[in-house]
Amino acid sequence: MPIEKYIRDIQGFPKEGILFKDITPLLMSPQARKKTLEIHIDAIQKGDRILIHDDVLATGGTVKAVCELVEQLGGIIVQCNFLMELAFLHGRDKIKGQEVFAAITY
Repeated sequence: MPIEKYIRDIQGFPKEGILFKDITPLLMSPQARKKTLEIHIDAIQKGDRILIHDDVLATGGTVKAVCELVEQLGGIIVQCNFLMELAFLHGRDKIKGQEVFAAITY
């Protein structure tokens, strides 16, 4: 399944001359989402610098597992990014030592 077919081009957004790559169709497709979240053991080489992206930081269980996997494969985690963080669930506590950014915090 080519992931590219789930990326929509939006001409002139946010301003003229820009071609915005919209991943909304990918997020709406369970099959495409599953394909993009697969991590193969040969996908990360020792010393690769890795930026982790996820939609929500809640309890931290998922991102902790991803961090552990990346580190087992020899990757160096640069930062963990989230669209939103549910701070009252203390997810950051599970990934202490990692640089964390959330666009929105509740």
